[in-house]
Amino acid sequence: MATENNLEGCRVEKLATILAIGTTNPPNCFYQADYPDFYFRVTKTDYLDFYFRMTKNEHITQLNDKFQRILGERSTIKKRYMYLTEAMLKENPNLTIYKAPSFDIRQEILVTEVPKLGMEAALKAIKEWGQPISKITHLIFCTSSGIDMPSADHKLAKLIGLKPSVQRFMIYNQGCFGGASALRLAKDLAENNAGARVLIVCSEITVASFQPPSNTHLDILIGSAIFADGAAALVVGSNPIASINERPLFQIVSASQTFIPESDDMLIGKVREMGIEYYMSRDLPKCIANNIVQCMAEAFIPFGITKWERENLFYVVHPGGAAILKGVEEKLGLNKEKLKASWHVLSEYGNMRSPTVIFVLNEMRKMSMLEGKATTGTGLEWGVLFGFGQGLTVETIVLRSIAINTAL
Repeated sequence: MATENNLEGCRVEKLATILAIGTTNPPNCFYQADYPDFYFRVTKTDYLDFYFRMTKNEHITQLNDKFQRILGERSTIKKRYMYLTEAMLKENPNLTIYKAPSFDIRQEILVTEVPKLGMEAALKAIKEWGQPISKITHLIFCTSSGIDMPSADHKLAKLIGLKPSVQRFMIYNQGCFGGASALRLAKDLAENNAGARVLIVCSEITVASFQPPSNTHLDILIGSAIFADGAAALVVGSNPIASINERPLFQIVSASQTFIPESDDMLIGKVREMGIEYYMSRDLPKCIANNIVQCMAEAFIPFGITKWERENLFYVVHPGGAAILKGVEEKLGLNKEKLKASWHVLSEYGNMRSPTVIFVLNEMRKMSMLEGKATTGTGLEWGVLFGFGQGLTVETIVLRSIAINTAL
């Protein structure tokens, strides 16, 4: 069990603290049940011809059932939000043709829209924080959607009116673990720069990776079933100032990153003339699950917590897919209620890559308040945040929740 002795060092005011969270999505909502018709229509793909070429010998009803499982029940996603519309795809037909050159078109959209979507989340977080924008000292912008110079951090700083002297950091192409990486960097900045207030912005738009189906590249179909668009922002700082109504939500106790040996080929993204090509191994969920116990041990044993399946911990897990969440539950001996926030975000938003785990963190604190829990961590004091991504990389962050009456 955790003791006062081995946790005493975590009770200092210097610990980086999350002071506000903001999230947003594009306005276009796609219900999962309707997405197959939209997807095949805009890509001008003959549904039955595609599946006959892919599976050759299966009966039509079996093919339809398989597609619905991939796009619906198996993913557990109910709806997603996306920037792309049918009208945009008609205006840019190369986006709907497999292997057609389209990099320039994608870039033109992304370098403008990714910072704009990030701006919406940033302004929500700053409004909740309640302090002047001029007090932001550092900016971390994270995206795998579009590369340009000046980069998205510079564009966002100008959009929301940050000081020219704001210290900027740009995190590119970290995919689904980018949000957790940004938290790790923010912790270092907040704890080692007196008075620092760090704005994190993670913004992703699937224009970078939208592809038509290909019977030779089935990963596209899986990605089309789960990926979505969204942005999230946080304000992080040490020593919250109660006199100006800075309200802590979570303390960032420790943060670490590791990559799993011999897993480089499990998840790959390649930037090509056709946009981003991605490859996902069917063993990816199993690989994460088989290494999750070691990540927990390295994070919590220093605090005297060794039996996390029996400990009262809250969990903020990146919902990369239903199989990943199920694997984590099984290996850590958790019931589905423990990952309730992750399952909710997967169902309502899909996998938005870097901002997704921040959506889960936000859902955790909202759920705790609505259910009348004692703390922002569903009534529990200690918890863990996991980010997973290519490499395979695992980000593990130990969090300490805040009493609800303090966070209000």
